[in-house]
Amino acid sequence: MPATVKTTEQIDKMREAGRLAGEVLRMVRDHVKPGITTGELDQICHDYIINEQQAIPAPLNYRGFPKSICTSVNNVICHGIPGEKKLKNGDIINVDITVIKDGFHGDTSKMFQVGDTGVLAQRLCRVAHEAMKLGIEMVRPGIHLGDIGHAIQTHVEQNRFSVVREYCGHGIGEEFHEDPQVLHYGKPGTREELVPGMTFTIEPMVNAGKRFCRLLPDGWTVVTKDRSLSAQWEHTILVTDDSYEVLTRLEGDDI
Repeated sequence: MPATVKTTEQIDKMREAGRLAGEVLRMVRDHVKPGITTGELDQICHDYIINEQQAIPAPLNYRGFPKSICTSVNNVICHGIPGEKKLKNGDIINVDITVIKDGFHGDTSKMFQVGDTGVLAQRLCRVAHEAMKLGIEMVRPGIHLGDIGHAIQTHVEQNRFSVVREYCGHGIGEEFHEDPQVLHYGKPGTREELVPGMTFTIEPMVNAGKRFCRLLPDGWTVVTKDRSLSAQWEHTILVTDDSYEVLTRLEGDDI
């Protein structure tokens, strides 16, 4: 199906949902420290979304997902289920937030480094962020999603890391996952051409080792096949008349 082009009213609602998702990540950062469990982080975010934002945590019960956020630690690529796991010094963790407000979704995630992390972990988080930022800064009408995927893949592989191919960014709006699929690899000039009013996520998953992954028996948690570290950053993006807008970026934050 073609990507949905949002109206001015729909874009305003997506700005609000995006802002709220960004606020959850800003709120939770002071709680990400050694000794806290991923389940406690989930409860903190759940309570904030429900009680402070009067919004809905989109992951909760989405296709059976049991929690309100995703917490992906170390070799977990994505969709980690919060639970009893305690964070320890040196861990890296992706916290993935999706908020529904007035029927529209805002989706964002970022990496947190717990205590004193190693050089490899620091470099992996940095390169993954650079890759997302590079992809975002390419967004404008007339370019193709393949251009973005190619640029992300090139940057990651030049840094001797790898891009996960089984999971990707996605269109977003009234639905959590809409067309188009936003691959983080590819060839220039291929896939969908961007037009004003499109909204989608850019969220490269970058492995320190090989790109291959496996799904755990819980049906959700995706880990690196070689047990190497993985990092991911995500924003929801709007294609404007001549450029882009990061709907999940808060004032004062870098992309």
